[in-house]
Amino acid sequence: MTERDRFEAVYDAYYPAIYQYAARRTASPDDTADVISETFLAAWRRIGDVPEGERALLWLYGVARRVLANQQRGASRRAVLAERLRDELATERPTTPVELRHVRAAFDALPERDREVLALACWEGLTGDQIANVVGCTAVAARTRLHRARKRLAASLQQQSFPAPVMGEA
Repeated sequence: MTERDRFEAVYDAYYPAIYQYAARRTASPDDTADVISETFLAAWRRIGDVPEGERALLWLYGVARRVLANQQRGASRRAVLAERLRDELATERPTTPVELRHVRAAFDALPERDREVLALACWEGLTGDQIANVVGCTAVAARTRLHRARKRLAASLQQQSFPAPVMGEA
């Protein structure tokens, strides 16, 4: 029997039990699928260590148990990090000065594609070549998009009877 045959036999015999084990211990079908796939991935990689017969199921339960523990530790770490980031972002979020709110309103009214290239150029300080790399287009296309976005922003501000802010060329 080849390693592949052995793995397929273990998978066929014990998938339902591992599915039930994982489903009873996870909150979502996606988490269940992750536990199952990681458990059987470990079995595939370590097929020589998987015991014969009924002991294989116990071995798989042990692997699934460790996979679940890793999932829970990861979720806890992500939750702590997310909370810390929320706190940091809430205190450090830049505000729009009152005298520039009309600019922000005009910016927000632009299509997403225009907002993205303008933000990359003005807020992040990227050049046309760098913007091309980020958005996945040619440098010429990025510079053209940026030029057109600047024109649309200026036109929007003129319609509101506000002067267009000076935007550095990229």
